[in-house]
Amino acid sequence: MLNVFSGMMGLVALSGQEAVTLAMPGDFAILLGHLLAATVFAVLGIVVLFLAILLMDKVTPFSIAKEVIEEHNQALATIVGAVVVGIAVIIASAILG
Repeated sequence: MLNVFSGMMGLVALSGQEAVTLAMPGDFAILLGHLLAATVFAVLGIVVLFLAILLMDKVTPFSIAKEVIEEHNQALATIVGAVVVGIAVIIASAILG
């Protein structure tokens, strides 16, 4: 006689003395849901970071790209890098929070 019941670890099929744990069909759906949520939050975080960089470029009275690329302004590049890391930490905290 084969008895099947649902427990905390999944479906368990009992046949005499042996027990076999089978994966629940909902586990894969939960995994896909989490992967989809992680992808959406990652894309949203990248978009917000890109918008913050564009806003920073518009607020400054000079072109950040021109200063860093053509004028080789290393100090400005360091500051922009620090701002990007700071914004990324804020976005990551908001997503995880």
